Amino acid sequence: MTTKSELLIIMEQLERDKGIKKEELINLLESAIISAYKKQHGKDINAEAAIDPETGRISAHLVKNVVEEVLNPLHEISVGEAKRHAPEVKAGEILKIPLDVNEFSRIAAQTARQIIVQKIREKEKEAIVAEYSKKVGEIMGGNVFKLLGRTIVVDLGKAEGILPPDEQIPGEKLAIGRHVRALLLKIEAGPKDHQIILSRKDPQFVRKLFEVEIPEIYEKVVDIVKLDREAGLRTKIIVESKNLRVDAVGACIGVRGARIRPIIDELGGEKVDLIHNTKDILKLIEESISPAKNVRIDIISAEAKSAEIVVPDSMLSVAVGKFGHNIRMASRLTGWNLTVVTEAAKKQKEEQSTQEIKVEISKVPGIGEKTAEILKKAGFDSIKKIAEASPKELIALQGIGEKTAEKIIKAAKESGK
Repeated sequence: MTTKSELLIIMEQLERDKGIKKEELINLLESAIISAYKKQHGKDINAEAAIDPETGRISAHLVKNVVEEVLNPLHEISVGEAKRHAPEVKAGEILKIPLDVNEFSRIAAQTARQIIVQKIREKEKEAIVAEYSKKVGEIMGGNVFKLLGRTIVVDLGKAEGILPPDEQIPGEKLAIGRHVRALLLKIEAGPKDHQIILSRKDPQFVRKLFEVEIPEIYEKVVDIVKLDREAGLRTKIIVESKNLRVDAVGACIGVRGARIRPIIDELGGEKVDLIHNTKDILKLIEESISPAKNVRIDIISAEAKSAEIVVPDSMLSVAVGKFGHNIRMASRLTGWNLTVVTEAAKKQKEEQSTQEIKVEISKVPGIGEKTAEILKKAGFDSIKKIAEASPKELIALQGIGEKTAEKIIKAAKESGK
């Protein structure tokens, strides 16, 4: 019965405990032993080492070509010299000269320690990368471990996560030791190692926080239909309930804000607007422009998805938001091109438009200021519309008789030429 060496026992234990294959370690050790031997005896020598996979016994040889005349002593040996090691050897054959395995054993022991430690570290890192790769897109929690300039390093337990400056909430200061949560954004290959990249800025971070904190969202009773975020300023979320007895917005807010408060705290006080999903575009736009109130929505073009939001003068800055973020987010959230105008500005614009129309219509001979006002109110707000009208349509208007109607239409046609 062959006795296993201590080296082989260690390798077999590593294979069981760490998943490092014995054959892989043997190959690495054989290469490393030769490399170490060449450092001591010359890099140009030709040597080989082998480790018996059954016993762990190390054998080593110098390898030389048998020749009649030696030109390269490092790789060649004369026939006469070769016969001292193997009497039957002939020129043209390869001779393997045994080396002192005790010397190799010492090298093997030193090298084995280095390779095994290195391999264990590599396997542990691979296992960590594999584990965290499965968690991409999930919320991670940890303590701020250290600051590298503007980059924040978070201790995740088994590994460290990197929170780059462009993935942090603008203006947020995270002190060492503070517990934070962040989205595991991606695993990125670095110059020396893989890095776990975290984000507190990505919109998906907020989505995942809601999934964690709101049971109805986690259980898919309430859906997040659409989410838009400008980190550090505001998040707007359209929610929809699949259960008629569950109010989507109420479920997210909780009693006295108990459910939404932890999310807002995690976001550093960032504002969160919750919006009921609806097919009524006027209602959707009205909720999307929150926190602005007492607004009126004027559809400019349904086809082009363009609308104007008329707000009280005091609500202009609220509707637009800091740096224009509120109206910008409402536009993205609804898919409509939205603009904001105050009631005073809207009234002035309408009065100016009315006056311009009346002036335009008054250019038609036979139409005075009073008649122009009647035509404008009836929708005949251009010379073209008047020219295309029938006498019957104009006669229906108060103060316009048959002859006057015919005269106005005729004059309008001539004016439009």
